Amino acid sequence: MWYRADMKTIVQDGDPVLRALASEVTEDMFNTPELNHVVADMVEALDVELDGVAIAAPQIGVSLRIFVVRYDRLYPAPPSGPLPADIGVYINPVFVRASRRREEMDEGCLSVRGIYGKTYRNQRATVRARTVDGGTFERGGGGVLAQVFQHEIDHLDGVLFIDHAIDMYEIRRGARDGQEEKVAIEPNESDMEIESDDQAEVNSNKSHE
Repeated sequence: MWYRADMKTIVQDGDPVLRALASEVTEDMFNTPELNHVVADMVEALDVELDGVAIAAPQIGVSLRIFVVRYDRLYPAPPSGPLPADIGVYINPVFVRASRRREEMDEGCLSVRGIYGKTYRNQRATVRARTVDGGTFERGGGGVLAQVFQHEIDHLDGVLFIDHAIDMYEIRRGARDGQEEKVAIEPNESDMEIESDDQAEVNSNKSHE
């Protein structure tokens, strides 16, 4: 069986599943109880992480090319309170186009808790993906949504944001006073290389930047 039930705990950096190339969802998996269960567990795992915007299947230990987005969390909640859940499910996602222009963005990850940094992401991106019943759709976006597309497809390719982030730091809580402390992380020199715009262009037949 390709799916183990009740995988709702978010795995952390160091688990081999986060470094594996996730497998595509095959035609016989669409519109099955097993696939619906995977997606439901992803949605549940993300729901309780109030600072989480999206999650990829490898983050719950399932090496399949699926990610889920909470559109309602892309931006700060209005004064009236959190918006109703608005969920997007992307199965076998691939980039079909992306802007050449990139921007520096703050980034973190539910699977690298407490570590933050800055990444360079394409300002806009469009993804083609499948639905749980096998349909095909495209969705494009800029800013945070484009960043989410790139971050999550990185996950499906076994890449974590810390592999290419700069200015990384860790948030630590003091043992005595409980106050949070921001501690800079010194990167390896090899981690500081940043691709040029020409190198960073997303190819339409690739599933990563």
